[in-house]
Amino acid sequence: MPMSTLVNYSGDDDFYPGGSFYTNPMDSGLLVSIGSCMDVYCPPRKRSRITAPYIFRENNLELEKRPSIDVLPDECLFEILRRLPGGQERSSCARVSKRWLMLLSSIRRTEICPRKSSQSLNESSKLDKELTIPVPDDIEMISAEDRELGSDGYLTRCLEGKKATDISLAAIAVGTSSRGGLGKLSIRESSSSRGVTNLGLSKIAHGCPSLRVLSLWNVSAVGDEGLFEIGNGCHMLEKLDLCQCPLISDKGLIAIAKNCPNLTALTIESCANIGNESLQAIGSLCPKLQSISIKDCPLVGDQGVAGLLSSATSILSKVKLQSLNITDFSLAVVGHYGKAITSLTLSGLQNVSEKGFWVMGNAMGLQTLISLTITSCRGITDVSLEAMGKGCPNLKQMCLRKCCFVSDNGLIAFAKAAGSLEGLQLEECNRVTQLGVIGSLSNCGSKLKSLSLVKCMGIKDIAVGTPMLSPCHSLRSLSIRNCPGFGSASLAMVGKLCPQLHHVDLSGLDGMTDAGLLPLLESCEAGLAKVNLSGCLNLTDEVVLAMARLHGETLELLNLDGCRKITDASLVAIADNCLLLNDLDLSKCAITDSGIAALSCGEKLNLQILSVSGCSKVSNKSMPSLCKLGKTLLGLNLQHCNKISSSSVELLMESLWRCDILF
Repeated sequence: MPMSTLVNYSGDDDFYPGGSFYTNPMDSGLLVSIGSCMDVYCPPRKRSRITAPYIFRENNLELEKRPSIDVLPDECLFEILRRLPGGQERSSCARVSKRWLMLLSSIRRTEICPRKSSQSLNESSKLDKELTIPVPDDIEMISAEDRELGSDGYLTRCLEGKKATDISLAAIAVGTSSRGGLGKLSIRESSSSRGVTNLGLSKIAHGCPSLRVLSLWNVSAVGDEGLFEIGNGCHMLEKLDLCQCPLISDKGLIAIAKNCPNLTALTIESCANIGNESLQAIGSLCPKLQSISIKDCPLVGDQGVAGLLSSATSILSKVKLQSLNITDFSLAVVGHYGKAITSLTLSGLQNVSEKGFWVMGNAMGLQTLISLTITSCRGITDVSLEAMGKGCPNLKQMCLRKCCFVSDNGLIAFAKAAGSLEGLQLEECNRVTQLGVIGSLSNCGSKLKSLSLVKCMGIKDIAVGTPMLSPCHSLRSLSIRNCPGFGSASLAMVGKLCPQLHHVDLSGLDGMTDAGLLPLLESCEAGLAKVNLSGCLNLTDEVVLAMARLHGETLELLNLDGCRKITDASLVAIADNCLLLNDLDLSKCAITDSGIAALSCGEKLNLQILSVSGCSKVSNKSMPSLCKLGKTLLGLNLQHCNKISSSSVELLMESLWRCDILF
């Protein structure tokens, strides 16, 4: 062999054709003699990892193959793995290779052999020593930090995005088996290329028979076969949530209905292949079903809804029907058979007319209905709304969103009919005016506690008299948000009608003035506890001074975010009078360092949350005052305070280590 070949040898391959230089290669040193005049130095190097099961003989370099368990076919290896004595051993073996992991995860709990005797275990141990088992590094089992114990005591696992794979599900199935099995599993946004498939769900079905909650969101590669496996293996399933699962059809859901009699809650959203047949099966085969939510499923029609609700054993208490191709017939079924329904949500039902809602109310079957939410339904008119009020005698919470055909007459008639109503919420009901709001408050009876108006553009501020209007002494909470037409005159009338208010939210009423709010403050006899005036740009210190004087002993929360005319004078009044105040938002107000100093001098003030975000006149001079306030503070917002330096905030953080500071 040429000398250059020997000198340039890298050490990765055998180079000497005649065998070893030494009789015993194990005794060779670092110097390899090549001739009488030259030695070549061979440095020590890490021995290459040999994954093949070979050993060296002492007298030569001949390799002798040892028996390997990997040469066994899957059927034989399956029989060996199912005889492992315990969960710890199965978890350890699952780390060997992906092949072992997938085989272990395919073993059902009923297929695991009972523990062997000590003699059999010793024989098995001897066999393990004779077999060489390669252990790759790319198998990751479920670690302690990956497992969560839910509030109800169930072991919970959530896989999202790239982490949602069949291998991950197999590892979960094996890793949780020794801890009683998985209780809740959520899979979200699994990619179609290498994400979760039917195979992954089959591993969960085999290894987690105690699974109670399963959520599949945007899982495009799971179809009916996956639900077949879940149905056959997870008979204790109680809640199923399917969202954007295009391959799941009626067949898969029917398998769940046939095999999971304990199902109590079902949610189906944007599943294009699920229709009436599976819902009928759910209605007849799942007697414990209490909650059903169906949204944007084009194949679901009247027959499916009727099959769910008309079952003799139906105990459905919570029903949501959103963006479905159902007609008046479905609402008639709801009104007739929904005797156990306590919460009902109807949204985007474009094919349901006034007749459908009228029949639902007059069927008199919704006697136990407590909460009703109706959104974007053209069938809700003054006539049908009154019928709903009469047909639901125990209705306590009513929410109407984007119901464009409801006017003042319908709202007042509903308020008169719904004698148990405690909360009324109107959002974007633009035919309702000031007269409808005032009339509802005057005719609602003695139980209404909360009124909320959001973006009702039909309300205009008109100064009218209020003769013969009955006050609403029961109202405790008033929320009027982003209704630009609701002004001082409207608020003054509401204040006269509702003298027992505790909570007031007027956020976004940029037209509100001191003259409109002061009568409300003066008429509140019980004392205000929570007041939100964020975005009321025209309010001044006069309002805060009156509030501190009249309600200082009860006020707990005050939000003045964006009230740019509020100055230090308000802080002086707050410090002197508001002893119970624990949450104060002064963001973007015209306060200065002097106001913060005055606030810190309040001897009995017990602030826990303070925000001065965007207060451009607050500077580093306020640090001592903030430090003094920090004795009780748990949260402090200093964002966008440009005159406060980061170094000052760092010192403040060191001093107020209990307080969460945003900067």
